[in-house]
Amino acid sequence: MVLMLGAIMPGPSLALIVRNTLFGGRRYGVVTGIGHGIGFGIYAFLAATGIAVTLKNYPEIDNLLRVIGVIILLYLAQSFVRSTSKSQNSDLDHQDQRNVNSRVAFIQGFSVAFFNPKILAWMLTMYSPFVETTMSNTTLIGMGILGMCTDGFWYITVATVLSTSGLLDRLRQREIMVTRSIGVILFFYAIFLLFRFDWIG
Repeated sequence: MVLMLGAIMPGPSLALIVRNTLFGGRRYGVVTGIGHGIGFGIYAFLAATGIAVTLKNYPEIDNLLRVIGVIILLYLAQSFVRSTSKSQNSDLDHQDQRNVNSRVAFIQGFSVAFFNPKILAWMLTMYSPFVETTMSNTTLIGMGILGMCTDGFWYITVATVLSTSGLLDRLRQREIMVTRSIGVILFFYAIFLLFRFDWIG
């Protein structure tokens, strides 16, 4: 339940899944969800083994993750805001485009999860209290896998449901507007992170 609550909280991850499903269909959205699940699972494993607590005691590591996270969000934001309709980029071979999209989708999903400092904070606050010193390594690894599967399953479900509903067709009629709106959301989220963690000044 703790992991599911963390997964379903709206944020840049959900916005990315919606946009990628809109852009590339179910395959694109599902691969993005898989990448996100793996990134989330790494934090679940770190929290279960106590490594996350150690990392939190080194501000330079925490700040590095935050900086990279903001850069990724800003990059995605500007690329989405400047996007054009998918039909205007059809000069690539269809199979090659699908392969490229799959790789890009996975990297985007993983990066948004792994370089999101809110996920680390969430795992430390909500997940670590369930860890006991007497737990075996198998149990700790299982907790990490559980986090990966829970998060990945949620976003794969979102992509699947969205791609099989009439809502996706309606969104695609406004593809450019929706994509650019998501870009604006990611931009403001990145700015929020900059001021939230008091990096300026």
